Amino acid sequence: MKKILVRCFSLIVILMLAWLWILLSSKPAFAQINTINYNNINLENRDFSNADLAGVTFVAAEMRGTNFQGANLTNAILTKGVLLKANLEGANLTGALVDRVTMDGANLKNAIFTEATLTRSRFFDADITGADFTDALIDRYQVSLMCKQADGINPVTGVSTRESLGCR
Repeated sequence: MKKILVRCFSLIVILMLAWLWILLSSKPAFAQINTINYNNINLENRDFSNADLAGVTFVAAEMRGTNFQGANLTNAILTKGVLLKANLEGANLTGALVDRVTMDGANLKNAIFTEATLTRSRFFDADITGADFTDALIDRYQVSLMCKQADGINPVTGVSTRESLGCR
């Protein structure tokens, strides 16, 4: 019986040491330190062309006429924003969250929205020629409207706009 107690005690000590080692060697997870946030700000007609804005947050920002041509907006967050007549030609919005954004009249030529979330966003009169929406989450009504004008092939991904939207 004494032998069993010694083995159990040894096992408990080993498990406690392993747990302590894991606890002391782990590193805390931090948010991105250098993240730039453009929240509740007027960015009307600003020039962000060819800028690296990966992971940047734009919440409730006024971005009418803003130039994002060729910008890297991978995994960026654009919510409650106004991008009326903005230029996103050739911009990469892969994995971006574009929720409740108004893009009426925007230039989205050859933009990449692969795996982006585009919920409750509007694209009335937006030029989507060559845009790639592969695996993007878009409201059905907006898809039906965009399919009426979908045309072109994205020069980077080689995917047709109609195919990426699932147009029939």
